[in-house]
Amino acid sequence: MTLAESVLWEALRKLDVGTRFNRQHIIGDYIVDFVSQSQGLVIEVDGGYHSERQQKEDDTVREEQLERMGFHVMRFTNEEVLYDTENVLLQIESYFQ
Repeated sequence: MTLAESVLWEALRKLDVGTRFNRQHIIGDYIVDFVSQSQGLVIEVDGGYHSERQQKEDDTVREEQLERMGFHVMRFTNEEVLYDTENVLLQIESYFQ
């Protein structure tokens, strides 16, 4: 797990939104960073390589397939998680409202 993933994992474990998150969870052909299966939410934490053209295309396909399986995907950059954790958590909490 990256530092950003570790920071988010600790925050998700303390988040009181009435669901449990799993980390590094297999869904179909993918391993997602975090998922609330009961609420259909996938959370991905993206490092710098996700800004590369091919990775962006791969991420789009991955996201579309996860959405077809009934999941909503939220993406955050490492920087957002590390330096604006409160805002990231507010966005995640808003999904449950």
